Amino acid sequence: MRVLVTGGAGFIGSAVCRLFVGEFAATVLNVDKLTYAANLASLRAVEGDGRYAFRRADICDRARMAQVFREFDPDAVLHLAAESHVDRSIDGPGEFVRTNVVGTFEMLDAARALVAKQGAAFAKSFRFVHVSTDEVFGSLGPAGFFTETTRYAPNSPYAASKAGADHLARAYFHTYGLPVVTTNCSNNYGPYQFPEKLIPLGILNALEGKPMPIYGDGKNIRDWLYVVDHCEALLLAATDGAPGETYNVGGHNERTTIEIAHAVCDVLDRLMPRKSATGAPSSYRELITFVTDRPGHDRRYAIDPAKIASELGWRPRTAFAEGIEKTVAWYLAHRTWCDRISKGVYRRERLGLTEARQ
Repeated sequence: MRVLVTGGAGFIGSAVCRLFVGEFAATVLNVDKLTYAANLASLRAVEGDGRYAFRRADICDRARMAQVFREFDPDAVLHLAAESHVDRSIDGPGEFVRTNVVGTFEMLDAARALVAKQGAAFAKSFRFVHVSTDEVFGSLGPAGFFTETTRYAPNSPYAASKAGADHLARAYFHTYGLPVVTTNCSNNYGPYQFPEKLIPLGILNALEGKPMPIYGDGKNIRDWLYVVDHCEALLLAATDGAPGETYNVGGHNERTTIEIAHAVCDVLDRLMPRKSATGAPSSYRELITFVTDRPGHDRRYAIDPAKIASELGWRPRTAFAEGIEKTVAWYLAHRTWCDRISKGVYRRERLGLTEARQ
């Protein structure tokens, strides 16, 4: 299987590359622009493998994408390249529209040209997997779950840009017959995640004795999915997903933000006990600090993954207690990876403080 992965130097994309090459024996071409959140150090496990290759390119560059498709001739595309941080979309929505909407259009159009060239027999096995988010559905009340038929109601520029991309993917299936499969996943966590996100930011700040920022009252709820489980779902979408279908991918792990922070602190308390200035034992929980909420912060997301379970046989294998333990342990063991980011492109500053609220 020859798989073209966009955004393969990012958090989820690099996990896809490592898993697909290392465990599934796929041949992978990773196409990534190498923006601030990309990190080729996350791919060292596969760099020397003859089945893996990297090409630096912008998915919005039509000529480059056409060249990539011609030269690599993929059996499947896993389209993960996206601007994905809500706070950054509040400060600068333009790049989100460019990458997430225009970039997805260019990828779909390049794939359409490939399928047209290769013919009907090729189209039956080819898949374009468009990887999206549960944020396109907006905010849930205290009960219920997002399903594949939930109406779209994006509440941030990031979510709106992903919703636009989802609609383009749907249109390319219905108009052109492109074998598109769309997945909408819940919050991913795990090793190699860029430290602007909640869990790695909390871990790294705690280790330095800095405040662990929690937005608002800490009661916003998300469904948390271990990244490797998500990658396994994407493999099934690429091999067995029905063209034109969407699949919600969730972890059955609803947690409030404050519960996530507590879980991180409790693992740190076990693995690297902290002492106060007097030398007495001290919990990392003391570093949790509530800060002003982000604009338009959705209250609750929750995914119903029944469809992908029943149709493709996927279920998350990693319980949250196991996943958060693995995640914290990884960051403790890879401080150099983290330090290079903190000293370079991101110093863990607060983002998303827009003038639009004033």
